[in-house]
Amino acid sequence: MDLKNSSVVTEFILLGIPHTEGLETILFVLFLPFYVCTLLGNMSILVVVISSTRLHTPMYFFLGNLSVFDMGFSSVTCPKMLFYLMGLSRLISYQDCVSQLFFFHFLGSIECFLYTVMAYDRFTAICYPLQYTVIMNSRICVALAVGTWLLGCIHSSILTSLTFTLPYCGPNEVDHFFCDIPALLPLACADTSLAQRVSFTNVGLVSLICFLLILVSYTRITISILSIHTTEGRHRAFSTCSAHLIAILCAYGPIITVYLQPTPNPMLGTVVQILMNVVGPMLNPLIYTLRNKEVKTALKKILHRTGHIPES
Repeated sequence: MDLKNSSVVTEFILLGIPHTEGLETILFVLFLPFYVCTLLGNMSILVVVISSTRLHTPMYFFLGNLSVFDMGFSSVTCPKMLFYLMGLSRLISYQDCVSQLFFFHFLGSIECFLYTVMAYDRFTAICYPLQYTVIMNSRICVALAVGTWLLGCIHSSILTSLTFTLPYCGPNEVDHFFCDIPALLPLACADTSLAQRVSFTNVGLVSLICFLLILVSYTRITISILSIHTTEGRHRAFSTCSAHLIAILCAYGPIITVYLQPTPNPMLGTVVQILMNVVGPMLNPLIYTLRNKEVKTALKKILHRTGHIPES
């Protein structure tokens, strides 16, 4: 019998967060502010970067891209989770499940690529300051940004096609709060070993290559910073990189925990996924605004112009 023709599942049931029965209202009240803050914080960063001519530089161009991706990444999973925490349907159609998995890995991989590009930008700014404007010209910046989109699309297309070319004959209960590869593959009524190996290798290679490139960039940056003779100069150079380093640690910790474990712990994976989907995208605006005087100054000017805060 043709296995593809036996795929009769037309919708899936998201079982949600394990061991939280009866806590739906509490979780809704907890997660909703995080999602709202994610949207407001990243939208604020995007508006500041677009509105302030002083921030029309490669570093803030990529930061604006990061804000767009953070809003999208959080919106892939959070709205559906909030709906069923309110008591609405846990059903998700087959097509919506495909879309959710695709955009989750599409936007997630773009963030990995974008962090790598931002590390290269900081490397160029600190190690080659006199050639910085030539190396990181507007055409190169746009090409790098478009490249992250294309690589993310290729990466996610491979993972999505591998997952959904498998037949799903039932059961259709996804033991997770969104459609992801580790939760869907056990439901397939065919051999999933190839999909498991390729998805593990694909996610692992993308994460590892990006991490190694970032590590090389920051090794060179550290050597350059240590060669600066004045304490003030070293502090200024390090301050431009510290926010990016914090964001990288917040991004790569969950990826390693969830996807690169030989024997993943389902409960730990769920907790980390929640942090990655709900909390992580909210942290970038805080990290970059609290540690960046230029962004804070530009934000204050916008608030002054709109009358939200008085002139000091």
